[in-house]
Amino acid sequence: INELKTERAQAAEDDRRALALFADAAEGEPFDAAKAAEAGQLRTSSETRLQQKVVESLARMHALLEPEQRGRLAYLLRTGTLVI
Repeated sequence: INELKTERAQAAEDDRRALALFADAAEGEPFDAAKAAEAGQLRTSSETRLQQKVVESLARMHALLEPEQRGRLAYLLRTGTLVI
């Protein structure tokens, strides 16, 4: 869970950096397509890493839980009580 939290925090930081790059691209004259592309790539790679960490975390939790606990985890995910 801690690794997942860390990856989420990094994704949030990457998003702030991407927004700053988008703003820089829009501010200049002419429009800086390279900065905008860099921002888009940053968001894409960050999202990919986060999704990989979610899958890894769920697999590790699954291995540790009993069937009844897995059912409870599934319920919490389906209802939005637990968001990962």
